[in-house]
Amino acid sequence: MAPRRRVIIDTDPGNDDVIAMLLALAAPASELEVMMISAVAGNVDVRACLRNIVAIFHILEKEVKWRKANGLPSGYEGVTAYKPIVAIGANEPLHDKTENADYFHGMDGMGGSTETHPEFNPDESWKKLFEKPPPDDELTKTAKQTSDVDKDQFNNFIPSHEPAHREILRLLRENEPDTISIVSIGPLTNLALAAAEDPETFLRCREVISMGGVIEGIGNVTPNAEFNVWADPHAAARVYALTSQKPASTMPLTKENFAGAELPPYPPNLSKQLRLVLMALDITEHHVITRSLFLRKSEEIAQRGSPLAQWMRAFMIPMLDKMASLHHGHDEDAAFQLHDPLCIYYLLTETDSLWAASAGSPEDIRVETQGQWTRGMTVSDKRPRRRRNSDGEAPHDRGNWLGRVSGNRIIRMLESPGKEEAGTWMLDRILGYVQ
Repeated sequence: MAPRRRVIIDTDPGNDDVIAMLLALAAPASELEVMMISAVAGNVDVRACLRNIVAIFHILEKEVKWRKANGLPSGYEGVTAYKPIVAIGANEPLHDKTENADYFHGMDGMGGSTETHPEFNPDESWKKLFEKPPPDDELTKTAKQTSDVDKDQFNNFIPSHEPAHREILRLLRENEPDTISIVSIGPLTNLALAAAEDPETFLRCREVISMGGVIEGIGNVTPNAEFNVWADPHAAARVYALTSQKPASTMPLTKENFAGAELPPYPPNLSKQLRLVLMALDITEHHVITRSLFLRKSEEIAQRGSPLAQWMRAFMIPMLDKMASLHHGHDEDAAFQLHDPLCIYYLLTETDSLWAASAGSPEDIRVETQGQWTRGMTVSDKRPRRRRNSDGEAPHDRGNWLGRVSGNRIIRMLESPGKEEAGTWMLDRILGYVQ
């Protein structure tokens, strides 16, 4: 039976990214096929992100074996019925200085658990899987070097030697239009590179579901900006522009001094507008896993020997401790916010009538790329003014916010099927209480 949905996940793991990927891979094969997971620099550098992705597959290999040995449903059909591609993407933003969030997620992206709990780490030979094939005269030498790679440890994913943005384009090109969703839970660099190289192929995706931005609330990296957008505002601006009938109207300005080559503008007449569903901080920060809930759900199964539950406790408990330290007086109910997992939650439950977008959706949400204090700010016109029948800059409409076809058109989600229930629903699926 074909899956109801197919997805490419672009990610910068990061603790909450890991929860999102586990939730996706735990979905029944009839619900979801994870076709590819691509790494992008964000929370930590791209090699650390790639290692954390490989670690997920390593732990799931052990978890499936443990469940079978103990007479439990194996679950995780995302790695038993399918074999996702894993690709490495951009290690720096399009133009801005590279900034990571290792101050929060730890240098490894996992709260330091790769050092405190090395028993969960994959063998270092995984790195050889992503090395490009050498010239013919080096094949014998390389075969000898890679013969020590434990194929049994790494047989539930397909390592790619191509850059992530090209793998994204290849999958979209080789499959029917509107059949693959892209979930972006990191900076949008890889997606911007793919869209710049071949915008029409990129627009073959069904939609982009993106965790990023903040409209009504406050930022989590600056007063005005959410991290994923702030980390590469030019990439976010370019991807958002594809939602417009007139992408040139919201494309970012070019800085005089920037690293890397300038990406080309989009063609003036594209075949369609991108459907972009935004999970901003306005909705994600209200969905949490509390310390008491996580301990209650994970303790018994970890004691029984679940490799997955033990690994999750190794990085989740320190993260909950950190959250408690940031919010004094909340040790018992310290909460882990489900920013990235909410995108997967939406993907799996989007037909639920309780999902609701903002009253103004699709909204004209733009990204500030030039501001000294407002880098990465997601800007929305909150003025109660009607759109014009004309288009273009006007004295009474600076920035062309009210033009007939200018501006972006982004669907911003505000309500979900359950702020209180989401954390329990996710943990039950991830830990195997619900198949």
